Amino acid sequence: MVAFAGVRIVSLLPSATEILFAVGAGADVVGVTFECDFPPEARQRRIVSDTTLPGGLTPAQIDAAVRAKLAAGEDLYTLDEGALRAINPDLIVTQDLCAVCAVDVGEVDKALEHLGCRADVLTLDPMTLDEVMASIETVGRATDTEERASALVTTLRRRLDDLAGVVAGRPRARMVVLEWTEPPFSAGHWVPDMVTAAGGEVVLGVSGARSEQIEWAAVATAEPDVIVVAPCGYRLEGATQLARQLLSTGNLPPNVPVWAVDADAAFVRPGPRVVEGVQTLAHIAHPGAVSPPPGLSVQVR
Repeated sequence: MVAFAGVRIVSLLPSATEILFAVGAGADVVGVTFECDFPPEARQRRIVSDTTLPGGLTPAQIDAAVRAKLAAGEDLYTLDEGALRAINPDLIVTQDLCAVCAVDVGEVDKALEHLGCRADVLTLDPMTLDEVMASIETVGRATDTEERASALVTTLRRRLDDLAGVVAGRPRARMVVLEWTEPPFSAGHWVPDMVTAAGGEVVLGVSGARSEQIEWAAVATAEPDVIVVAPCGYRLEGATQLARQLLSTGNLPPNVPVWAVDADAAFVRPGPRVVEGVQTLAHIAHPGAVSPPPGLSVQVR
């Protein structure tokens, strides 16, 4: 990958947008997705990718709509070729990890070929917490901000090391992290690593593996000490509402603490703020030892 300086960058991932701004390349970001809301100035960039799903759907309706579109070979996201043509980017940052998460890299390639655009395409597909850190350095190399990216990763790893020292030797709470609620999905990818880094023991999730649909009976069988509701695409308010709805259904095992967290801010987007997610989980697992980051979690039972 060739290093860039003072170029036009399009980010097709909210996490990539966060990374680009964090490593000092935010001024070069000229195109983003409809989901890119952090940092706040990212909202001022031109939106080049949107969703084909209507708003206001419940988790069950979203799941049904996604399954139907995938089965029919239809796209979940649109790519504004007119905007791409007008921007004429030098670098596009995208992913090939999840067709549900963002526009597929294959669609990006086809659009660039159709437009005759010669932009370089950087694909970020981290599956573990270590790979999330490595992806930050990758973005640094691709945007000529390697020194700042390296310093950021050093700081993030130091924060993780400090947390590890605080929780070392304490009982490891068994945690179920739900990435979706209807139907239920256990969290995968880097989230199990986050639980481990927080001094917890992940159940119903495997580091580096994709999220999996599970049965509610499996949650009870796992005998968790705590359940964390972290639905992809939801902020804390929405996650709290879904957690309360789950409690009303009786699907969750009784007498187990239930927490809702801001999934979009610090869990499902593989960027710098996942360290705040680790701190949040550490507080949930060890409330007397770790203070929670503000505004990222609430206990609903």
